[in-house]
Amino acid sequence: MKLTNYSTGYVSAIIFATLIAFSAGGCKTAKKIQASIDKKDTTSVHITNTFKEDSMRVIKNAMMALQKKQIVFKTFSAKIKVEYEDAKGKQPNITAYVRILKDSLIWISGYATVFNIEAFRVLINKDSVFVLDKINKEVRLRSMDYLQEVTEIPFDLNTLQDLFVGNPVFLEDSVISYKETGSKILLATLGHFFKHLLTLNKDDGLLVHSKLDDVNLARNRTADITYADYENNNGVPFSTDRAITVSEKNKLDIHLNYKQYEFNKDLSITFNIPANYKRR
Repeated sequence: MKLTNYSTGYVSAIIFATLIAFSAGGCKTAKKIQASIDKKDTTSVHITNTFKEDSMRVIKNAMMALQKKQIVFKTFSAKIKVEYEDAKGKQPNITAYVRILKDSLIWISGYATVFNIEAFRVLINKDSVFVLDKINKEVRLRSMDYLQEVTEIPFDLNTLQDLFVGNPVFLEDSVISYKETGSKILLATLGHFFKHLLTLNKDDGLLVHSKLDDVNLARNRTADITYADYENNNGVPFSTDRAITVSEKNKLDIHLNYKQYEFNKDLSITFNIPANYKRR
């Protein structure tokens, strides 16, 4: 693989892979229960009026458990090993360094691991996205719409920061089905953009798996996400190992392994654009 490929494919890949990886669900208390779910979600069961009271209790408790797992923070920093495989096969690994000032800035530095050089930097604020291609000495200045073009998902700054820290997103309050097993609770939700099938541990309420399907059947976009290796850092449960498969026209396999992470430490963020960089 040529070194210059990092600046094109991987700038998009690190944004797409890291962001979509965490799209697992949100935490609003269920206000209503509908009676059916799309037939292809065969792992769910229908809720009937006979068990409505019990169903409401299970759903309410599951949602409350998710709410309690929400991470409240002021700053976040992490070192992430990103493994990435697309239609062309397995690609060289990236080491991504992420810094977040809540509700203000997201900074990403991507290193081509095999060469141990910085390949790109990304800065995201409420309105804009800046991408430094350090291999080809180019800078891309885009509006927040750029993220929607890259990921084809309606991200904003708040959504992105929740994705990085592991807070679930894109979940409406419409729970349409659920199922209980010996150790798991499965919740099916219907949002404006996605249908979710979430799998939670029954004992601790932790999210362990999420399947997202595009509401628009013409898109046929799906994401299958597994959350593993939770650590409890000062009372904050955090998944340090996440495996994602995203598919639409092509299949994308991503593995994110958090090597380091910290919350609420003092952070400094600088993002200088060299004068000799071409603007695209």
